[in-house]
Amino acid sequence: MLSWLLFHPKIHQKSVGAALVELVFNFFFSLFSPAGHRCPPARSGHRCVADSSNLYVFGGYNPDYDESGGPENEDYPLFRELWRYNFATDTWHQMGTEGYMPRELASMSLVLHGNNLLVFGGTGIPFGESNGNDVHVCNVKYKRWALLSCRGKKPNRIYGQAMAIINGCLYVFGGTTGYIYSTDLHKLDLNTREWIQLKPNNMSCDMPEERDLFLEGQSLWLHHPGGSHGSSFSLQIHAYNLETNTWEEITTKPHEKVGFPAARRCHSCVQIKNDVFVCGGYNGEVILGDVWKLNLQTFQWVKLPAAMPEPVYFHCAAVTPAGCMYVHGGVVNIHENKRTGSLFKMWLVVPSLLELCWEKLLESFPHLATLARSQLLHLGLTQGLVERLK
Repeated sequence: MLSWLLFHPKIHQKSVGAALVELVFNFFFSLFSPAGHRCPPARSGHRCVADSSNLYVFGGYNPDYDESGGPENEDYPLFRELWRYNFATDTWHQMGTEGYMPRELASMSLVLHGNNLLVFGGTGIPFGESNGNDVHVCNVKYKRWALLSCRGKKPNRIYGQAMAIINGCLYVFGGTTGYIYSTDLHKLDLNTREWIQLKPNNMSCDMPEERDLFLEGQSLWLHHPGGSHGSSFSLQIHAYNLETNTWEEITTKPHEKVGFPAARRCHSCVQIKNDVFVCGGYNGEVILGDVWKLNLQTFQWVKLPAAMPEPVYFHCAAVTPAGCMYVHGGVVNIHENKRTGSLFKMWLVVPSLLELCWEKLLESFPHLATLARSQLLHLGLTQGLVERLK
């Protein structure tokens, strides 16, 4: 493979690493159309996370009575359900779970911690009038929901907040009641299960209304897309240092040819290592389908040549540990208020040789998942790869 790469015309006078990146990004997005299997109905306002094997999709909203399940969906126009998409078998499965699944099913926060999905906040119908502030946990291995019993003063009942886990603590920033936007920062110690509202030593005077939360070193980074109406795109991002308990404002650098990303809201953001990727969104007039990258060490913006198969907003996106981004659902037509159930992916990094070989193996032998675990091991698959199939 390397010998072919070295003499490929795109690699002439380039480093192998740079050429690999260019070749991978030239694949752009891959659109999935699983055949013969039931898929999640079209939706927006849902959330998704990914591990090495699966994409988990929770909640969502669709005002179309037929698309949302009609008489079979007692939670219309919301979706009180959890779906799993298996990468290896290219199949969707609605997970039958036990326990109390939350009813705040739109604009909640969702993170994956080991085998546990943690859900916080969100809103029901009418939006902004039935918000949540509990932490619900679903163990995806045992398919059971539980309400996390916590101490301390919980955040207000909110939705649209940012959330991340670092060093065994759950951090929640911002959100809205539907009427008032918050810039509060809360921490939940997952060992002691105690909520604490953090009081920074120097509160920033210009905290954004809408934001996305990312991690780098001992800092929480806030990127905001340009306010609740997407009227302008900020040159700054805010960073909260966990060790010094202070906020810092960082000026980002524009793309040398096209400047900064257009102002937007209801987009998606994912992080892989020190890079953050902004995808899609709505600028108040048109739905966007572009993809941008921001490096959290150089603060440089780069516009990727990739374009989404269909411009979309209020969608969800998640990235696998290997660096592959999956995008699902969202609003695709403003005038008809139309949602989609499409799923597509794009590699954000050069895939490892293992991932490249694994994808080729699945393409060549689509019925691999039908074999017994012992047969797969006998064929030479590692335990980790067998787990992806099973």
